[in-house]
Amino acid sequence: MGLFPQPFIDDLRLQANIVQVVQEYVPLKRAGTTYKGLCPFHSEKTPSFNVNPEKGFFHCFGCGVGGDVFKFLELHEKLGFQDAVKMLAQKFGVALPEQTEGEDDAARRDSGLREAMLKIHEIAAAYFVEQLAGAAGARARQQLKDRDISAQTIQQLGLGYAPQSRDALKSRLLKQGFTLPLLVQSGLVVQRDNGEVVDRFRNRLMVPICRDTGSVIAFGGRAMDADQMPKYLNSPETPIYSKGRTLYGLNLTKAGVRKLGYAVLVEGYFDFAQVFQSQAAPVVASCGTALTLQQAQLLRRFTTKIVLSFDPDAAGQGAAVRSCELLVAEGFEVNVVVLDKGEDPDTFIRKNGADRYREKLRSSRPYLEYLLDQAAVGLDFGHDDSRRQFLGKMLEVAARIPDAAARDQFADRIAHKARVTEEVVRAEIRKAAVSRRTTLTSRELPSFGQMKYAEKGLIWGLIHNTGPALDALAELDAEDLESLACREIFEVARSLHDGPVDLLPTTLLERLSTVNAQLVTGIAATAASPAPAIECSRAIKRLRWERDRAAIQREIDRLQGLGAGQHGHEIDALWQKKKDLLHRIED
Repeated sequence: MGLFPQPFIDDLRLQANIVQVVQEYVPLKRAGTTYKGLCPFHSEKTPSFNVNPEKGFFHCFGCGVGGDVFKFLELHEKLGFQDAVKMLAQKFGVALPEQTEGEDDAARRDSGLREAMLKIHEIAAAYFVEQLAGAAGARARQQLKDRDISAQTIQQLGLGYAPQSRDALKSRLLKQGFTLPLLVQSGLVVQRDNGEVVDRFRNRLMVPICRDTGSVIAFGGRAMDADQMPKYLNSPETPIYSKGRTLYGLNLTKAGVRKLGYAVLVEGYFDFAQVFQSQAAPVVASCGTALTLQQAQLLRRFTTKIVLSFDPDAAGQGAAVRSCELLVAEGFEVNVVVLDKGEDPDTFIRKNGADRYREKLRSSRPYLEYLLDQAAVGLDFGHDDSRRQFLGKMLEVAARIPDAAARDQFADRIAHKARVTEEVVRAEIRKAAVSRRTTLTSRELPSFGQMKYAEKGLIWGLIHNTGPALDALAELDAEDLESLACREIFEVARSLHDGPVDLLPTTLLERLSTVNAQLVTGIAATAASPAPAIECSRAIKRLRWERDRAAIQREIDRLQGLGAGQHGHEIDALWQKKKDLLHRIED
């Protein structure tokens, strides 16, 4: 059977009582207008699993999982969406509709495209494995051996080799019946400026990147030769792959993460390979970039304890620091492992063995303690200026800690370090924390991780106060949404503007990706909105105008540097644009 028509899904969702469905699996107790119970998706002793019957969604504050009644059955029964619809219809005695050709063609095409992409990547993964095992892969096999990667690990990770050939993979995929435009869209082949279409990956050691469910959705290719650039070549974003929403290796280690209650976060494929192979700890990799909000939400489904493992040099880099701060802001318990200078998990384990690495993990320090020591380096707390400088840095970090008790505990450590009264530091941190949660008038809107509080308020409104929130969203242009972490959520909501208002909350959850749906349910499960939707909308627009104003000022500075006399008219026009923007911002 093909895809079910949207009106049938909407009607079934209205008839299906989510509390009744969930109570077949989880004992629930009423808590005001919602119901609470122990989460069926992770081990817990204190109930953090919430079901909202009025809005038709569930959300666990412990592991972050959430969604509508269909998503609950998908996760609990390990079903696809269509099978979850069938199961729910059977539970409530609803007849399945007769389906005809042409129904929901757009959804059918979209689903067909994703299925074709997954099949293409499955064939490509098998091809790269085949090449690694053949004569062409001899050098690649030797390089893996030199890196102490065992045959078993090679098989578990699905490692392969892309030969030097310009179009061998393209030819194989064309023979399988896939069209050339589809192959270009998959990112596995590239169309050059002269129209020639060639394989993206050539003479590279291939690392398949998988969803947490195990499907191959992208590849990373490591250079075979020292002068080959770039060192790592990765798949581009595609309909099935978003780098900021994927964690390398989670498909292999998620059971261990859940069982042991924590994950070690490393930076690269081979750091992951060594930790995984040595069984030193459950591990995932961010692949050398700062962690995103979506990746943090994905991790939250499995654990709220993270150990970051990087070398002293990397610890000072912005990406690693931002990853830590995002995790702290999202309520994770974060520790840091600092290895010997110049070492990463890959080289450290190969040199010292897994037992030494486990010792390092056991002696890992809480990130906030590590940060206190780092911020204090070179400061003399006998001088007021040093104390003020230290407190300024630490208040900014403390304000992002969501738990009040944890903030107070951190305040005490700051006070002890800076030789300041605890009550004073606590009061300042509380003021800063409140400011971050309620203020929508500062030039840079306060952030929750990478998400603006205005985004949270607008999302909360879409679920609980849908009509006014949709009107507020309609005031925004596409350009206003461009830099937002929740852009995709708002774009889907805008596409539903002409539908029934009362159905939007559940339809929105259905149309979103799993990570975005969990993000929405997490915001919606809070008791009150951070701010009215219209205020949030205007704050988002103001932020866009601030970006435009800054861009205009940069261009004015550039032209003035070239000579004001030569570019006087252009500068005058830009000043007028800037003036107009400033009037809008003030209004």
